Parts: sequence; C-alpha cells; structure tokens
Amino acid sequence: MTPRLAGLILALLVLIAPAARAAPVDTGHLKAELIAQTQAIAPGQTIQVALRQQIDKGWHTYWRNPGDSGEATKIAWTLPPGWSAGDFVWQPPEPQPAGPLVNYGYSGEVILPMTLTAPADAPVGQPVTLRAAAAFLVCEEICIPEDALLELTLPVQAQAAQPSGRWAGPIARALEAAPRRADLAAVFENSDQGLRLAVTGAALAGANLADSYFFPFDGAVIDHAAPQSIDRGPQGLTLGLTASYAFQMPEPPRIMAGVLKAGDAYYEIEAQAGPLPAEAAGLGPPATRGGGLSAAGLGLPLAMVFAVLGGLILNLMPCVFPILAMKAASLAGHAHEAKAARGQGLAFLAGVLATFLTLAGVLIIAQAAGAAVGWGFQLQSPPVVAALALLMLAVALNLSGVFEIGTSLQGVGSGLAGRGGLAGAFFVGVLAVVVAAPCTAPFMAPALGWALTQNAASSLLVFAALGLGFAAPFVAVSFAPGLLARLPRPGPWMDHLRKVLAFPMYGAAAWLLWVLTLQAGPMAMARLLAAAIVLALAAWLFGLSQVRSGRLALRGGAAVLAILAVVAVLFPAYQGAALLGGESSGAVAELPYEPYSAERLAELRAQGAPVFVNFTAAWCVTCQVNEQVALARQGVAESLASTGAVYLKGDWTRKDDVIAAELARHGRAGVPLYLVYDTRGSEPVILPQILTEGLVVRALEAAAG
Repeated sequence: MTPRLAGLILALLVLIAPAARAAPVDTGHLKAELIAQTQAIAPGQTIQVALRQQIDKGWHTYWRNPGDSGEATKIAWTLPPGWSAGDFVWQPPEPQPAGPLVNYGYSGEVILPMTLTAPADAPVGQPVTLRAAAAFLVCEEICIPEDALLELTLPVQAQAAQPSGRWAGPIARALEAAPRRADLAAVFENSDQGLRLAVTGAALAGANLADSYFFPFDGAVIDHAAPQSIDRGPQGLTLGLTASYAFQMPEPPRIMAGVLKAGDAYYEIEAQAGPLPAEAAGLGPPATRGGGLSAAGLGLPLAMVFAVLGGLILNLMPCVFPILAMKAASLAGHAHEAKAARGQGLAFLAGVLATFLTLAGVLIIAQAAGAAVGWGFQLQSPPVVAALALLMLAVALNLSGVFEIGTSLQGVGSGLAGRGGLAGAFFVGVLAVVVAAPCTAPFMAPALGWALTQNAASSLLVFAALGLGFAAPFVAVSFAPGLLARLPRPGPWMDHLRKVLAFPMYGAAAWLLWVLTLQAGPMAMARLLAAAIVLALAAWLFGLSQVRSGRLALRGGAAVLAILAVVAVLFPAYQGAALLGGESSGAVAELPYEPYSAERLAELRAQGAPVFVNFTAAWCVTCQVNEQVALARQGVAESLASTGAVYLKGDWTRKDDVIAAELARHGRAGVPLYLVYDTRGSEPVILPQILTEGLVVRALEAAAG
C-alpha cells in the first residue's frame, strides 16, 4: 500500500467517524451534559467544552461564591494521559434571595465553558472518550445534593477542528457573556462611613450604571443581604457595601476581588485598599429601570416637559388647596387693575422659582454630602413641620382679621402696584411651594427622579421647569384681562371671602399638627398646641396695637410672645427633645399590613407570594388621599385576601436611608411609590401616583396570575 493510499484511507475513516457526542444525565432536578464547541479535535489543539445545566423551574444552582449559603458547582475530570482541562469560565450570577439571606447562582439554562487540550501525540483516527464527575447543590425551598457521571466522545483528526455544530453558538455566547477584564482601577476603603468600593475607568465614564452590583469572590468580605447603594461619578461609581467578618480579623483584607455589574456589562475587578478617588462619586444614584413611567432614559428635554406638566397638575393636589385660597383672594383684589395684576403674577412667579431653586440647591448639596434625602425632605424634620404649622396658623389669623399685614383686601383698589403688594405676592409664591412639597403629581416623579441623578445644572433646570408649570395658571390669569374683567369689583364681599378662606389655612395647620404627632409623639403635639396659643395671643396683641394707642408696648409684647412660641418649637427644653427625634407612634390603616424591609420582601418573593409595596409618609397628602380613596376600600381588602398578596408599607415620614435608597433604585426622588410584585419573580410594576380602587385590584389580580 502506497503512503498516498494509506493517507486517503485514513481521511475516509475520519470522515465517517462519529462526531462529538454526549448523553445528558437527569440528576433529579436538572439535566447535565458535557458539550463541545467543535465536532472533533486535533493533536495538540485546545478547544472549548462546557458543562451544560438545564435546571428545573423554581430551582437553582450556585456560582463560585454561593453567597450566604449553598455550594458551588464542581467538576472532576478523568482524562487519558496527556489530556488537560481548565477551570470553569463562570457566567455572571443572579442574586438568589432566600429569606433573610442572599445567595448567588443560576436558574434555567447555564453553560460553564472550559478549555480542553489534547496531547501532541493523540492518535489520529481514534475517538477519545472523556469522563467527568459533576456535583451540584440544587435548591428551591429545600436543597438537594445531586451528582452526575458525564462522558464526552470526540473524534481525533489530523487537521485543527473549527467551531461547528449545535453547541458552537451557545458556547461562544457564554464566553462573550462572561465577566471580562477591562482597564478599570478599583479601590476600597472601610471606615466609619462603612465599606465603600470605588471603580473608575473609560468603560464606566458616562455609562448606564443602573442596577450596578458587586459580587465578591470571597464570601466573607461583605454582608450579601445588605443593600448596595450606588453613587455615580464623572469617571465611574462608588458602591456602599456592608463589611462582613473578614474585616473583623486581626489582618483585614488588603485585596477585594470579584465581578462588578455595571448596567448590562460585567467586569472582573481586583480592588486594592486605599483612599477613594473623587471622580468616582458626587453625581448621586443612577435612575433605574422598572415598569410604569420611569426616570431611566428621560433626557433633559423630556424631563423638563414632564416637570412642566407635573407643576401644572400640582395645582390640583390637595396639599395646595389652602394656598389656592390665598391666590384666589389676591386675584379677586386685583381683578380690575391690569398693570397691578400682571405685577402680582410676576411677583408670584418669582417667589415660586426662587423657592423651587433654593430647595433644589439644598437637596443637591445634601445628596452630595451623602445624605439620603428626596423631594419633601424638609417635612421629614419635626422642627420644620412645627414651624410650618405655626406659619399656617399665623396666615389664618391674618385672614380672619386678627391682625393686618400690608394693605387689607377692602383697600386693594388703590396702590395696587405698591411695594407691599408685590412682596405679598412673592411671599404667597414661597408659601405655595413650601406646602406643595408633600405632594407628588403625575409626571413629577420621573422628572425629579431623573433630575436628582444628574449634574447640578441639569437638576436646577428641571426644578425651574417644575416651578414654571406650577406658577403658570396664576400668571396666565393675571395676564388675561378678559377673565379678570368677569370678576366682581372689590367691595365688602371681599372681607367675607377673606375670612372664609382662613379656614383652609386652619385646616393646613391642623394637618401639620397631625404629621408632627406621628413623627414625634403626643408630647410634641402638646408643646405645639401651647406654642400655638402663645402665637395666637401675640397676633391678637399685634392687631390690638394697630387700632389703639400704646402701640409700642403692645407690639413689643407681641414680638416677645411670638419669639417664645418659635423658640418653644425649635428648641424644646423637655427631656428627650421629642421634636428633634421622638418615637413615631406609627400610622393607622384599615388594611392589614407589615412594615417594609428588604429582608421581608426577599422572603416573600422567594415564597412566590404576590406583594404590594406602598412607600408613603404622613406629610404626603397625595399618599393620604390615595389611602382613603383607593387603598382603604373593601374591594382592595378582598383582593388582598383572595390573591394571597402581602401588603408591605414603607413609612418615610421620618428619614430612612433604606427607603430612600429603594426610591432611588426605582428612579424616584420622593413618595408616593407603589410597587406590585408578581408570583413569577419579574421586575415590579410601578403604579401611578394617583390610585383608584379598581386599578389596585386589577394590579393585584394580574400579579397573582
């Protein structure tokens, strides 16, 4: 036989030899098999093979660091002499909540590639059978160790094999999806402010950092169940983590390696201990994805449009009703003086814009300093709530005629363009914004959620747009002579209207008293009521000084009493300083609910229960209206019972960093936020800010399937 003929016969044998083959093994709760990216292998060639798992629905296996519990998938090869196999190329893991624990693993199909190298003297024309023993811990509510003895047969051919066949694509995609190294610098620091991990680099500059997360290789460095906060920077991000027991050792870690999820990308990083770079923080948390109208991807033009629309609708929110009364009274007084009416409108606009921009500036500075604050943050402070209650009372007493500030409504026909009138309109604009803070109108939430994740200039532009929308109706009417001419001329009727309009202001003061009681307890309420009586006496003395002799003494006494009332509220002297941080008495609800916690939510989701989450606050009037109109209804109660849904309530009446972080995670800067989780483990559905009973019932039924 000639050498050429022998070669042809050998080639024919290779062509008719069977391609790579393996048989799946059912271990009980998953099917496992060895697969290859090529259908053959050549002597000395390195190819990609993989362990494929097809995991039963509801069950999962584990990543290289299983988290709080579990066991990583393992494989042990039995190879002929000269053959070698590499380690797993681990795929990005998924967090697996299990009650108060969080584990890392996989569900559904997962492919873990490995390199396989044939020896240079592998006999051509003879198939090789490779064997491996795989061990899995497969978990649902219980965990079951399962094993599989696997085989993969590959023909050995003379020429290098190219990727082909059924598994070439899936293995290539698994390799592409695996966390990759990039030109990233990572530093961590464990201090009194907690464990923080900063990562910077070109790949992160300007990237979508929503849902960023750190999966450590070492299971002892962080508390896996603790939330991870995100602070963006111009060149990267800083994650706020919770240190675990490795940092309590005599020699704490100097290196912290793992996988960083940044948006949709995964990077393998190795962080060194050291000071954090400034360019990794300062821009606040990113807007995140979710159902409903989200802040993610709005962009500045659309955010400004949403802000204008939200400002317009904010005029219809119940928290602004008292100030609408003041605006109505002012408008009626200037109805037949066009120039003065326009001046009043512009002064009101100036007051609104100045206050919105001031609040925005304070909010931006507070967030840059690391405070977890959002829209309405000022009403989380009991002293501010108490001071606003006294201010509302003072305005109501003025409208009731107890004392006068500036020109009364009966005399508004003369000197309407006077300095006092413009100052009053400016003050009404300021007060309107202050009392509008407890409300979040439709379109406002995504606009503010986007604004508070951007740079200062963009944030201020969005807040200015919100102010323009809020002031637009009053300003438009003040520039509409036809509408103004339809109002009756000033006269005695205006004094009666003024006194009627005082009662919404009394109502606002009473509502703020209720908020304060929830924040700081009954002693705070008693102290505020005492301060209110002192302030009312001061107002009466001041009013008396305006119509009688001895004005200096009366006004001096009024000033002293007013100062005492304010000091009593802002600087309480009794033990415990209730206004500065007493115990909250909790809100009363007609529906049975549980306090929100991330651990309880994770436990319920692991059990497959539908969950309704209500992030609310006592000072949020929109929230309270929704409670009465939509939530505290028989239909909702019956739907909760029939669907088996659990109602979790997150109370943001007082500052709570956990709730603030959760709001930011869903692109929100304030309350209300309503989330509905279904039984399938999907992302939550975000309900509108204005609820109806039917909307909630339908959402619960859809969540229960």
